[in-house]
Amino acid sequence: MPEWPVLLGVRHHGPGSARAVRAALDECEPGVVLIEGPPEADALVHLAAHEDMRPPVALLAHVAHDPGRAGFWPLAGFSPEWAAIQWALARDVPVRFIDLPAANSLAMTAKGDVEDEEPGEAERVRVDPLAVLAEAAGYEDPERWWEDVVEHRSVGGTAAFAAVGEAMGELRAAYGHGGHEDDAVREAHMRVRMHAARREFGERVAVVCGAWHVPALAARSTVTADRKLLKGLPKVKAEISWVPWTHRRLARHSGYGAGIASPGWYSHLFHAPDRPLERWLTKVAGLLRDEDFAVSSAHVIEAVRLAETLAALRGRPLAGLAETTDAVRAVMCEGSDVPIALVRDRLVVGDVLGEVPASAPAVPLQQDLRRAQRSLRLAPEAAERELELDLRKDMDAARSRLLHRLRLLGVGWGTPAASRGSTGTFRETWRLRWEPELAVRVAEAGVWGTTVVSAATAKAESEALGATALAEVTELAERCLLAALPDALPVVMRALADRAALTADVGHLAQALPALVRSVRYGDVRGTDTAALGEVAAGLAERILVGLPPACAGLDADGAADMLRHLEAVHRAIGLLPEPKPSAPPGPSVPPGQPASSAPSAPSAPSAPAVDDSLRARWAAVLRAIAGRDGTPATPGLLRGRAARLLLDDGRLAEDEAARLMRLVLSPGTAPPEAASWIEGFIGGDAGGGMLLVHDERLLGLVDGWLTSVPAEAFTDVLPLLRRTFSAYDTGVRRTLGELVRRGPGRAAGEAGGEGAAPAAPAAPGFGPGLDADRAAAVVPTVRLLLGLDPGHQTPALDHDDTAEAAR
Repeated sequence: MPEWPVLLGVRHHGPGSARAVRAALDECEPGVVLIEGPPEADALVHLAAHEDMRPPVALLAHVAHDPGRAGFWPLAGFSPEWAAIQWALARDVPVRFIDLPAANSLAMTAKGDVEDEEPGEAERVRVDPLAVLAEAAGYEDPERWWEDVVEHRSVGGTAAFAAVGEAMGELRAAYGHGGHEDDAVREAHMRVRMHAARREFGERVAVVCGAWHVPALAARSTVTADRKLLKGLPKVKAEISWVPWTHRRLARHSGYGAGIASPGWYSHLFHAPDRPLERWLTKVAGLLRDEDFAVSSAHVIEAVRLAETLAALRGRPLAGLAETTDAVRAVMCEGSDVPIALVRDRLVVGDVLGEVPASAPAVPLQQDLRRAQRSLRLAPEAAERELELDLRKDMDAARSRLLHRLRLLGVGWGTPAASRGSTGTFRETWRLRWEPELAVRVAEAGVWGTTVVSAATAKAESEALGATALAEVTELAERCLLAALPDALPVVMRALADRAALTADVGHLAQALPALVRSVRYGDVRGTDTAALGEVAAGLAERILVGLPPACAGLDADGAADMLRHLEAVHRAIGLLPEPKPSAPPGPSVPPGQPASSAPSAPSAPSAPAVDDSLRARWAAVLRAIAGRDGTPATPGLLRGRAARLLLDDGRLAEDEAARLMRLVLSPGTAPPEAASWIEGFIGGDAGGGMLLVHDERLLGLVDGWLTSVPAEAFTDVLPLLRRTFSAYDTGVRRTLGELVRRGPGRAAGEAGGEGAAPAAPAAPGFGPGLDADRAAAVVPTVRLLLGLDPGHQTPALDHDDTAEAAR
């Protein structure tokens, strides 16, 4: 008969310990099982037997009025504590948790007891019991020693735990608390709970705890002394619940302070019924085959042989993770570490996500989120995945709203990503990945409301009232539209109007306008009334038109670079504002006696105020003013060049006029650094200026001529600007420009005068000086076929206009 209480000292999350715990419990058959964990979980332990409960899971405890102060107690399927819970529940044996209550541990953590230690205590390194024992046994790696001694040996029963307890007793005698100052309080509470369990259930008590605590629990101590040690501990009101956990999160140091590097491997060792090495390598082969690696059953057989041979050479009882990894690298991966990284990520760690029954206690916001996830068929997953949404579909639109609302609440389940294959506003792409910590974020967000929509609305209103910058409010308005929060929009719009009226800085106005314009566009595709936003956007645009030219004058290089970003953003925003709908001509009057319904109906009003052509025309006038503003104080050349380029791209500046502006800027009267800055603005790489120079040799000739005329003493000053400009071009563009400069400037057809004039040089390498009508005619049948016309139609000859028409 064992000596009661039976102390089962384990390694948290150790499959060998879990098997040994089951064997020891079968051997001693206790009347109650005590487990290291917060006593508040006693009321929830029965849920571990629920059919919908699948580990890994964790006990989440948080302060009731401050959910951000939280603690986790994770449990995997191979954790000894989970094995003990399952054993007890299957036999109707009571289970109790005996560690320090979460109400005390959270209060102690919040007060920062560890941070307030004496300097000598803070500098003391905590003892790792496994590392000390491994070093004593001649091992350099504690993990390898533990695998050889426990995980890879079929030892069980209470005798194995007696040996572990004896070893820990020697360590505690040598190192005391080993740097774990809070352990004395925790172990006092454990002893008090053990005494209470013996009084309630009798002497047949089994305790499952960390092996480090076994000597302290076995030591003789009076209940009075333990209670005295616990007296006066800080305390808060705590709430506790079950939450899903992940293998990836188990790989970090958390909870019990027992993070493990290979949870997937340990899970395999615990659940494999037999031949764990062969089964593991079969999993690896399946993964590599799914990733298109050429792996056959022969590779598996040879990898098993190699792993067993390596284990024998290294004196190990069974091939461990190191031997299997070496065998996989040599046999299946041809020595490459690239597929090994995949195996580590997918199998050694893994993306297993636990499940918690819906009946488990949770804050109301968490329950509403679960209902939304089920109705939208959007289950949380530990592995990262991409989700493509078509906002024209009701289901996808509802998913988008949920993800945007959660982001507004600080629950980063999804992250927006660039859509592939479409840039329209009706499509969204998200990267989804559920992390266990998000359960804490949901609990924190519960202070804003009991449902996702009400909580997001309340938080948006609070942020609008507390925002100090105009850009913050415009971004918030955009997020409210994306999240479909109509009740929050009035508060946000009032704050937006107030901030806009008080903001005089053109940079702030320009920074706010793009978000408003995007909001109007999103409202169109989502069916949201954005009339108020459109009015504010138009008002901001008007104020920018007035204040931008003087704001661009007298800026230094850094200020010009910042203003350049604002200039481009405003240009894009004004271009995206809705076009005006043509007003219908006045219809005929309705004759007497004719029904009014027969009269032509007036056109319906647009959903948002349209911007008429006069605003765009006035914006073009502003760009012209900036492009020609070289007086005192002068507008930096960077801004003048970019304004000219924007006008040229919009067709509001003729090519001849652009060439004239460039000639003026590159004239000898302009300082070389200022001219280089203008060139950077006009043909900068982000503006597509490289292709402009390729197709317009006049501009290229002007740049080339100016560059060759820069004095030697000024060349060093302009070189960084030129290098920054031309280095942004694609390799092909730079190569073509080099070829054009190497052969020298060419002349267009007919440009040279006189019959004896030299033939025109080609416009670019591989291109003639003009259109070749015969070659153009050869592609007409193919073009007609693509257009659905008769490809057999013969076109005997094409002049220049016909060829251009065919090209169109």
